[in-house]
Amino acid sequence: MIMSVIKISKLVKYYGKFRALDGIDLEVPPGEVFGFIGPNGAGKSTTIRILLGLLRKNSGDVTLLGGDPWQDAVALHKRLAYVPSDVNLWPNLTGGEVIDLLGRLRGSFSMKRRRELLELFNLDPAKKCRTYSKGNRQKVMLISAFVSDVELLILDEPTSGLDPLMEGVFQECIREAKRMGKTVFLSSHILAEVEKLCDRISIIKEGKIVEQGTLSELRHIASTTIAAETAVPAEGLAALPGVHSLEAEGKRVRLSVDNAQLSTVMAHLAQYGVTALHSAPPTLEELFMRYYANK
Repeated sequence: MIMSVIKISKLVKYYGKFRALDGIDLEVPPGEVFGFIGPNGAGKSTTIRILLGLLRKNSGDVTLLGGDPWQDAVALHKRLAYVPSDVNLWPNLTGGEVIDLLGRLRGSFSMKRRRELLELFNLDPAKKCRTYSKGNRQKVMLISAFVSDVELLILDEPTSGLDPLMEGVFQECIREAKRMGKTVFLSSHILAEVEKLCDRISIIKEGKIVEQGTLSELRHIASTTIAAETAVPAEGLAALPGVHSLEAEGKRVRLSVDNAQLSTVMAHLAQYGVTALHSAPPTLEELFMRYYANK
C-alpha cells in the first residue's frame, strides 16, 4: 500500500517570468478528504494540472498514486477521476453515453450505482449534452466520477453551477467515497463545504502554502468571538493584549480575542461575575480572510 496518494515537495512552476508556484509542499495520505483553497490566481489550478500530467513542472518532486504524473499519466488516469469547474462535453452524445464512456475508460463500474446516482442528482441521461445547462453538465461529470471504481478523486470547484439541494447530494457522495476508502483532493471556493467535508486543509496564497493542517490546528491563527454578560459592567478590556472589535453596553460585552490571550481575557471577565457567556471558534472563512482581506 502506498504511504501517500499525493506527495509534492518544493514544487516550482513558471509561466514565462511569472512564478505561479513557489516551492510548495503538500502530502495527502490514503483515505483522506483534503481541501485546497485560495482565490483565483493563487496557484490551485496550476497545481492540479501538474498532478494530472497536463503541465510540466520546472522543478521539485511530484508523486501521484506512487507514480510520476508526467511520465505515467496514461496508467495513473485509470486510477483517478477528475472533475473540472468548467465542463465541456461531447455535444452529440447523451449524458448517459458520456457517463458510460468515462466509466469504461477507468475500468469497471456498477450499473446499480449508476442508476442510484442518476436518481440522486435528478439527471435525465437520455438528453444530448448540447441541451444541458451548466449545472447538468456538472452532474454528468460528478456521476461519472462517483460511479467509477477509482482510488482518487481530484475535484476542482466541482459544485460550480449546482443548486443548494444538489450541493447536499454532492457532500453525501463525498462522505460515501471516504467510507469506501477513496482519497479526495477538493479545491473549492465554498468554504462551508470544505469545512464540512475535509480532514485537512491547505491555504495557498501567491503560489505558496501559507497554512496547512486540520481545522482545529489552524484555529490558532485566528481570534475567538466572545459575547458575555456580567453582574457589574466590566472595565479594562480594551487595554488587554489580543482584544479586538470590543463592543460594550452596560453589563454586556462582545469582543474578539486572539486565542493565545483567551485565558487572560476570561480571567479578567470572571472578576466582574459572568452571568452569561457564548464563545464561537473561528470558521474556515475567518481563517481564509485573515490572509486575503487586505490583499
